[in-house]
Parts: sequence; C-alpha cells; structure tokens
Amino acid sequence: MMFNFKKQIVEIAQKIDSYKAKNLKLFATSSFQTHSIPLLHIISRVDNSIPVYFLDTGYHFSETLQFKEQIAELLTLNVINLTSPVLKEQQRDENGQLMFRSDPENCCYINKILPLKPILKEKDVWINGVRNVQTENRSRMKTEERTSDVLRYHPVLKWSNKMIRDYRQRYDLPAHPLEGKGYFSVGCKPCTVPSANKNNMRSGRWQGIEKTECGLHTELRSK
Repeated sequence: MMFNFKKQIVEIAQKIDSYKAKNLKLFATSSFQTHSIPLLHIISRVDNSIPVYFLDTGYHFSETLQFKEQIAELLTLNVINLTSPVLKEQQRDENGQLMFRSDPENCCYINKILPLKPILKEKDVWINGVRNVQTENRSRMKTEERTSDVLRYHPVLKWSNKMIRDYRQRYDLPAHPLEGKGYFSVGCKPCTVPSANKNNMRSGRWQGIEKTECGLHTELRSK
C-alpha cells in the first residue's frame, strides 16, 4: 500500500508556514544523495525560496556535484555552496598529510561544521533530512530539537527506506548516479566506498574506523 505522501506534504507545509508566521528565518542543508531528494522536492513545492546549503568540502565525487546542479535546476531550488574558511593546503597534520588521512574527525570539523557555524548564527530553524533508521545517534532524535543556536526540524525523521523509494517513484525523481554502482550513501570521495549491505546504507562511510557521523548531527546537535 502506497504511503499517503500528500498528507505528509501538507503536514510539513503547515509546520513551515507556522515558522514563517512567527517571522523565523529558515534554511535547509542537503548532501544531495538519493535519499535527500524527497525532502528537497517537498521544499520546492512548499517554498523554493528557502536557502538550501550544500557543504562543498572539496572532496566530493564529481557525480555528486553534477547531481546537485541537476536537482537544483529540476526543482528550481535556491542552492548555496558553503566552503571551509581553512584553505585545503592548510588542512595538514604535523607530517604534512591531509587531515582526511590522519584525522578524519578534524577534517569533518574543518570542512562541514566550521562553514555552517555562521549560518546557525543568522538563522532560526534548520530543516534537514536525517532519518532515525540511518544511525544509532539518529534513532534517538526528535522531529523538533532545540540547540543553543537554532531549532532543528527533521520532517522525514520517521521515513523508512521504502518510503523514500516510494516517494521517488510517485513523483518520478532521479537517483544519485553512483547508487547503481553500490554507493547507497555518498559522502566525500576519500572516505566512501561501495557497500553490499542495503540494510545498512551507511556501511560504506568511513569504513574501517569507528566513525558514523561527520559532526553536523552530533556536535551541532548537542551544543
């Protein structure tokens, strides 16, 4: 049975309208993966003037950058690139290695958290597409969460992988070009490999180390 997506869209629209009625400044972030597209589609239908920030780490697959442009044009979204204030050549450890090799936590901080911090100071409500089936940390999240800087709003938190697939089929939305090659969760190129485990779509991220989050949904959630 197909999920009632029209009801979902209406509920999200009502929530966004309630924020706007309070003159709250909204923004969204997206990594432009296959599972990101339903929420972006909903935003485009509700209010495509809401800025959608893309954290351009400088390490993305070329396919991701192309897909971002494709989706931005298809859905007429207001997509804004954010880059780190720390130049790539300055992102090295004491041995001269780039941080993604020796200190991936710091690399994520430099390239994802630092660029977003000024936005958190300017805005009031952060719309993002985390889902509770993705990681243990996300399984404990709520649809709305207050942080020290902004209110986090997670419209698709309770959506399953099947709901994401069904929504894309219902509205004929494209998949990330690397999904067909086994990349079910696509992050930065040096830290992402194909995965054969469709039940754990993020198993190809940071493979071989005890890391499941970049910090956007841990460090920026707890502060």
